Amino acid sequence: MGNDSSPTDDLRLFQTGGHACGYWPERAARDLVLDPRDPRLAQVYPQALDWGFRRSGDLVYRPHCAHCRACVAVRIPVAEFAPDRSQRRCEARNATVEARIVPAQRTAEHFALYQRYLEARHRDGGMDGHGTAEFDQFLLGTWPDTRFLELREAPGVDAPGRLLAVAVTDRAPTALSAVYTFFDPDMRARGLGTLAILRQIEWARREGLAHLYLGYWIEGHGKMDYKRRFHPLQAFDGRRWRDFPW
Repeated sequence: MGNDSSPTDDLRLFQTGGHACGYWPERAARDLVLDPRDPRLAQVYPQALDWGFRRSGDLVYRPHCAHCRACVAVRIPVAEFAPDRSQRRCEARNATVEARIVPAQRTAEHFALYQRYLEARHRDGGMDGHGTAEFDQFLLGTWPDTRFLELREAPGVDAPGRLLAVAVTDRAPTALSAVYTFFDPDMRARGLGTLAILRQIEWARREGLAHLYLGYWIEGHGKMDYKRRFHPLQAFDGRRWRDFPW
């Protein structure tokens, strides 16, 4: 490889076979996947984020369906973000919640919260049967720059505060990528999913990073609609990032 070569030179891209869509099960879906055996994958991952890709376990993928373009990659330019009234109320409700960035590793506490979350949010959807192996494969993989952002109640005198949420987060040289967040299902009214994003934005700002990638927004899908409430928001149109909505 010469001096003019790029880390993405000869990087192979595969198209998966058809499978049920994870968002609209009645639809057939396909994905583009970067070669998971390529040793450069972690190196090119930041560039892949800029191309609208996302990580799940050790797979870096982008939806590529024949008759559907519903999945739109979105990101927050963190320096320009300003919380709206609802997000400020969320912060106020959770003023005593502490955020900690810790190594990405499964603990009994993390796994117990994950199982409770899946049982409440994804019952009979396939994920509710996840064990420790699925936790490790889905959330950890072999990525060197993954961290857990823990949200905890204020600590007591002799013990850390109760774990409320975990935001699995990848750190790239110029951005953070929100991989997956799970939280206490009994505390839905606290808006812990929103709070996790707000704390990820704070994290990115502290470290001088430009963006927080949120994965895919899907018009008309209730579980994805929260992403459009973060302003300003940018969306990838397949060629470049544009202000959302376009």
